[in-house]
Amino acid sequence: MSDHDHHRNHDHGHGHASDQGVKAMFRYLRWAPQLWRSDINDAVVDLVGPVEGETVLDIGAGLGAGAFRAARAGASVVAVEPTPFLRRLLVIRRIFERERQRITVADGSAEHLPADSQTIDALWAVNTMHHWIDADAAALEMKRVLVPGGRVALVDEDFENPEHPEHERFGANADDHEHHGFTKVDVEQMGDRLRRVGLVDVVASERQLAGRPVIAITARAAAGR
Repeated sequence: MSDHDHHRNHDHGHGHASDQGVKAMFRYLRWAPQLWRSDINDAVVDLVGPVEGETVLDIGAGLGAGAFRAARAGASVVAVEPTPFLRRLLVIRRIFERERQRITVADGSAEHLPADSQTIDALWAVNTMHHWIDADAAALEMKRVLVPGGRVALVDEDFENPEHPEHERFGANADDHEHHGFTKVDVEQMGDRLRRVGLVDVVASERQLAGRPVIAITARAAAGR
């Protein structure tokens, strides 16, 4: 899922519950322009660097902000979206996109990725880590689906950081109408999870990306495993 706008447009149980009703649907539609494309998704996809001929996976694809950018680079994309309403909208968007033949929309979650073992060249997740129910299972799944040398980029925006341009609106002290229970991910713990399952070159840090403070973890699958 996608970008910061993806976070702010669903309840905290995103990816593990059914549609939240008419009110939730109107919330998604309210932010549809931001879900369509975002600088943070662009930056994360560029960080992963998908190229023509690769198969890549977007965990929590939302309306496809990251998935379609990767498809435009020539990659085949598995756009994993666990929320039924967003998934239906993504299917509709795909119909009208030039890159539709490179996009597969799939149900799934970080803990249950819809891909065979060692078939994914790169994967990413934007503003979804805080929703994962079992981060250890997610780490194992990422290792399972990646080809040797496959790349990983996991990014959550840090709304608790006062330097974030939308800190007051979406941080912990925000009105519940906007906040939706965002919980900051422990970046070191997430990095350690990836190391424990055997991913290598793990870099876990708090940094700036697309002009916003983020929690970012990059890694890759060991070559020749």
